[in-house]
Amino acid sequence: MERDNDPHRPEKARRRALKAFGAIGTAAAASHPALQALAATAARVVLPFDNGERELVVFPQKRPLILLTSRPPQLETPFAVFNEGVLTPNDAFFVRYHWSGIPTSIDPQAYRLRVGGKVDTPLELSLEELKRLAEPLEVVAIDQCSGNSRGHFTPRANGGQLSNGAMGNARWTGLPLKKVLEKAGVQAGAVQVSFHGLDRPPLEGSPGFVKALTIDHALDGEVMLAWAMNGEDLPMLNGYPVRLIVPGHYGTYWIKHLSDIQVLDKPFEGFWMSAAYRIPDNPCACVEPGTTPAKTVPIGRMNVRSFITSVADGAQVPAGRETTVRGIAFDGGYGIAEVALSADGGGSWRAAHLGKDLGRYSFREWKAAFTPPGKGTFELKVRAVNRIGESQPMNALWNAAGYMRNVVETTRVVAA
Repeated sequence: MERDNDPHRPEKARRRALKAFGAIGTAAAASHPALQALAATAARVVLPFDNGERELVVFPQKRPLILLTSRPPQLETPFAVFNEGVLTPNDAFFVRYHWSGIPTSIDPQAYRLRVGGKVDTPLELSLEELKRLAEPLEVVAIDQCSGNSRGHFTPRANGGQLSNGAMGNARWTGLPLKKVLEKAGVQAGAVQVSFHGLDRPPLEGSPGFVKALTIDHALDGEVMLAWAMNGEDLPMLNGYPVRLIVPGHYGTYWIKHLSDIQVLDKPFEGFWMSAAYRIPDNPCACVEPGTTPAKTVPIGRMNVRSFITSVADGAQVPAGRETTVRGIAFDGGYGIAEVALSADGGGSWRAAHLGKDLGRYSFREWKAAFTPPGKGTFELKVRAVNRIGESQPMNALWNAAGYMRNVVETTRVVAA
């Protein structure tokens, strides 16, 4: 394993982050009175793949998170957090930006959301006007990076080498995007809606991070504009003051610091739709390593996943005594129907008990009893099935971008 022996590296990362962030917006800081400057930390974790050593670094409004890059901020949630509860705490929620020109201070009084394009009435809404536009609604939904778990692919896939922590589940408060589009009046001939935030590329001429949804998807009543997560203002790093929520779809569509909505009469052809975040156009979204797909399509709905959260790989459990194994399962919005646990590497399976259902876009907790008959190493596997019969492959499906990994996970434990 490659190791970095520079003893000053954590302090350098702290200084880089301080320089990049400056100050948090007035309202955001007011809602987090304990917010202080970054603290230096020498804490490190080793993720289970080549070159997997990472620092744990504290950014504003965040507990120590796993640092992938500081400019732009890419911060992964330590996996143990997912055993704390079905909702991911705001200060532990992962962070993913594409460009380093991110906002560090936003005046909520000056903020405006622009709506234009193929509409009857172009809008420029303040935060308060947006909040008064309709009755607030809440939805529990998972935000997962398309490249979550990329570091586990063999052979190595291109992109940031993430483990399993580039995901989170929160209770989002806002209003349906449909209400905003109805107020603007969508004109006949509209086919897509594009979304842009306040983050910007550092170099002129680089493509702004703009994503698009079909008009039918944008008007489905589930896509929403959220200003709160888990009952509090959005953290700055998670999109303050307003972000797009696209339940069931990968986080690439969840635009942060949303500032501009355009209704379009033709498909959006910007870089982040036409060239980036595309998957092989086949049922498995996969290819053989070293080959190129004949055709690609934009990534969309999340697939089925499940994890063990209560025991880590290599953990020790008591031989001959019952251990309750717990975890989470989710999919792209059909809902989890069943979860099964294997204690013999997939040779046999037993049904797990599903926890409270917080909605079809949420993590679903599960638990199952495991009693090792004697001492030795046991290979635990977990597999979920959703309500339309989709499940997980026993062997990882590969694509060059390292997207959509959802293999049956394995956790090895030692009974002693």
